[in-house]
Amino acid sequence: MAYSILLAPPAERQLRALAEPNQKRIVKRLKTLQNNPRPQGVKKLVGEDDLYRIREGDFRIIYAIQDKELIILVVKIGDRKEVYR
Repeated sequence: MAYSILLAPPAERQLRALAEPNQKRIVKRLKTLQNNPRPQGVKKLVGEDDLYRIREGDFRIIYAIQDKELIILVVKIGDRKEVYR
C-alpha cells in the first residue's frame, strides 16, 4: 500500500530554493514516506490538526497524512530555525 506524495506549491518552491545536494537528500527522504508515512522519529505537531514533521539533517519536512486517499501532502520544507514560523 504505497502512498502518493504531493507537494503544496509553497513546499515545491521551498524545495527548489535549496542547494542541489540538500534537494536530493530531501527527495530521497520523501520517497521513503511512500511505504511508511509514520517512520521512527516522526513527531505530530502540537496545536495543529494532523500535521507531522520529520528531520533530514538541519531541515524539517512538515506534512499531512490522508489515510483514506493514501496521500501525503507536504506543506512546508525548510531549515529548522525558520520552518515553524
